[in-house]
Amino acid sequence: MKKRVSFLLRIIVAVILLQTLRFKFTAHPDSVYIFEKVGLEPYGRITIGVFELIASILLLIPKTVWIGATLTIGIIGGAIWMHLSTLGISVNNDGGLLFVIAVVTFTLSSVLLFIYRKKIPILKKHV
Repeated sequence: MKKRVSFLLRIIVAVILLQTLRFKFTAHPDSVYIFEKVGLEPYGRITIGVFELIASILLLIPKTVWIGATLTIGIIGGAIWMHLSTLGISVNNDGGLLFVIAVVTFTLSSVLLFIYRKKIPILKKHV
């Protein structure tokens, strides 16, 4: 049961990360607007997209789930911070959808990191 749940969580987070890449890599106007507003267009948009791609791949490899979850927490934590400090909850009248997706992704990644905490080399002896 635990393996199925963790696998499902890994798939959900990876799919969320992967589906946003087309907006970042094709310079979709909404994505460009967001990154211009936070002062990271275009290099930040592309760099964050690359890191999201790496994180999604790492989440799908059993030995590297904890690395992917940690990377996702960092990336999405930054997105949440940008929503709270600069962008606002609702961006381009999306009703807060991007913010909610970020919070869900952050939460699921945190759960994954907790589940896979015993795989973290520095914590192996202490957990």
